[in-house]
Amino acid sequence: MFELFDPESDFQIEFGTTLPHWFQPAVTYFVTFRTEDSIPIDVSRRWHAERQDWFLRHGIQPQGNDWREQLASLPRSQRKEFHSKFSEQYLEHLDRGWGKCHLKRTEVSKIVVDSLLFFDHDRYQMGSFVVMPNHVHLVTCLLGETKIVDQCTSWKKFTAGKINKLLGTAGRFWQEESFDHLVRSENQFAAINRYIAANPRNLPTGEYFLHTAK
Repeated sequence: MFELFDPESDFQIEFGTTLPHWFQPAVTYFVTFRTEDSIPIDVSRRWHAERQDWFLRHGIQPQGNDWREQLASLPRSQRKEFHSKFSEQYLEHLDRGWGKCHLKRTEVSKIVVDSLLFFDHDRYQMGSFVVMPNHVHLVTCLLGETKIVDQCTSWKKFTAGKINKLLGTAGRFWQEESFDHLVRSENQFAAINRYIAANPRNLPTGEYFLHTAK
């Protein structure tokens, strides 16, 4: 049901503003997208400054167009250090609950939940997901040739329009770029599902929505 990434089969890597996006048809992804105000500007600037310092200390020019290729050429241990440090920081910032946290309102989170489940078993197989006050984590297996970036754009565009209408607001609701990760092993799949289930552990019932795949 949830096919895993096969390194022996063809895959593509595209680069967004700050994140790489891998694509292989009909495999499973861990996805995170967050509200526009989920990380304050000063925190975001500090995160980027620390990342730039890391790059420079490892001989990478972060302003160059080929910084991703330079990162990919580093030894495995250094690449692992980079992704561990900055991905973990990213997730920790999300869990601090910055921003207006509109998604803790049931009528707002329901828009996201309904959107994620609308094409379940059609365009994708939806796994576990959690709608937190200012971000969403999910596991999904794409069906067909749809790219995860395009699917995330579809979810965010549709829900942003509905949420803005409900709130009487306008403008960008979600951060433009989402985080997506191809699931590479059964152990990783299990760990991600445990992480999703534990994500709202410090929140009162009613301020999040947890969906567990059957």
